[in-house]
Amino acid sequence: MRIIRSLPVLVMVVVVSALAGGLFGGRVLATQDQVAEQYKAFSNALAVIETNYVDEVDTDRLIYSAINGMLQTLDPHSSFMDPRTYSQMRERQEGRYYGLGITIQVINGDIKVIALFEGSPAYMEGIRRGDVIAEIEGESAKGWTSDQAVRSLRGPKGSVVNIAIRRLGYDVLIPLEVMRDEINIQTILGAFMVSESTGYIRLRDFSETTDRDLGVALEELATQGMQQLLLDLRDNPGGPLDQAIRIANRFLPRGDMIVYTRGRVQNADQDYYAREDSDFADLTLIVLVNRNSASASEIVAGAIQDHDRGLIVGETTFGKALVQSIYQVSQGAGLALTTARYYTPSGRLIQRPWDGTFDEYLNYSLQDQERERDHSITDLKYTDSGRHVYSGGGIEPDRFMAGPLEGFDPTPLGRRLFTRQAFSDYAQRYSAAGDTRITEQGQDRINVDRDFEVTDEMLSDFMDFVTQRRIAIDDEELVEDEAFVRAMIRYYIDLDLFGVGDARRHLVEIDPQATFAMSLFADAEALTQLSVAGQSIH
Repeated sequence: MRIIRSLPVLVMVVVVSALAGGLFGGRVLATQDQVAEQYKAFSNALAVIETNYVDEVDTDRLIYSAINGMLQTLDPHSSFMDPRTYSQMRERQEGRYYGLGITIQVINGDIKVIALFEGSPAYMEGIRRGDVIAEIEGESAKGWTSDQAVRSLRGPKGSVVNIAIRRLGYDVLIPLEVMRDEINIQTILGAFMVSESTGYIRLRDFSETTDRDLGVALEELATQGMQQLLLDLRDNPGGPLDQAIRIANRFLPRGDMIVYTRGRVQNADQDYYAREDSDFADLTLIVLVNRNSASASEIVAGAIQDHDRGLIVGETTFGKALVQSIYQVSQGAGLALTTARYYTPSGRLIQRPWDGTFDEYLNYSLQDQERERDHSITDLKYTDSGRHVYSGGGIEPDRFMAGPLEGFDPTPLGRRLFTRQAFSDYAQRYSAAGDTRITEQGQDRINVDRDFEVTDEMLSDFMDFVTQRRIAIDDEELVEDEAFVRAMIRYYIDLDLFGVGDARRHLVEIDPQATFAMSLFADAEALTQLSVAGQSIH
């Protein structure tokens, strides 16, 4: 969760201000003297390092590391962002930039495409996840840093960049001429009807365009007969506070509290309410969450739960209730500083406690969850209808079902296949029948159409592929994971060839968490009616 503020000052001035603020009278002078001595010590140490260290040093890196080290003594989420990281954060917040519409990563010296946005220039030219950008403007990109590649690939709208890609199964490079355009970063990954009356929306994260995008999706589904909605917030890490408030307002009546914040700085203590009337305040609602749903997504889920507005289904969420204010500092760098905590309408602090090294806290998503948890009586709160909810450890679902990987809870084998990218790499062997964006067919390509099924032969071929990658296979685990393996093969081929809408639509049909959730709409309707009637349950 972030509140965006701009404060263009020098890096070291930000540090001094953070140490000196909030004191009065003679204490101000004493503190200023102390800060001056500390600043002098830091400057002298930096000068000694620059002058005497055995190798030449990058001064920016030293200063950035020092500031980040200071912030890491505070909490797990306060952090320093170098210019590149800060720029990327702002792009995610704004939801747009100019370029090709791809996400790249340097792997073994290659510039590899790890994601791309549908409808982007890269997508329209036939670039796929897994492709390697081997040349940019006739120059080999082998050994380039990601910063070098980004600077070359981005540019003014309407300008052209010439690249050559290397793709699995192709003997020669594939030359492409791609025109740069404005890229709108999608925050909704799938909005469709799963039955005649049930809509589904997958909200990946929050950006400055999310409320607008969700409004369009809701209106479209309403024209298709939507009477109930499955809102999927799984793996949603959050985003701007104002967007969380607007999203919650889409489902809550005007006047309902959504969240309140408390902190030390000016204006940190704020109460936020639903300010607008909504056409969807009576829509039967189920919200899907998991252990990676955090921050702004927890604000939405918490408000829905506290007002008994819908049923929360899945796993206990991450538990991040810290408000980050973003301060811009010199040379395009940024500072994310915790300035407040947020609370749900019932008074719940969703923030989980952390250990001194933050290790257990940050590894939360790797830990299996129990259906029931122990609670302190001091953490007990109540929803509008009197149901028990608890502070201090994320949003607990009304109906629990484990499903950390796309709604499935696979064995260690399935988790290894997923984390080692076996499914996404295997999908690179396939092409869409009739796709003419890149005419060269390559060797040993397998053509499939939009309605393909994962056959026994495909499953056997995948296991041969996995064996060649030296991933150990346990036959008993494989039998237990067969549904998961088939689902992921289909999902990643769909994602590469036919788009995220098709991929998500086919996955939701067999996703155990989503299937379980869709069986609970009668309970969700009863809960809403109970709240409206002002009754109480425990």
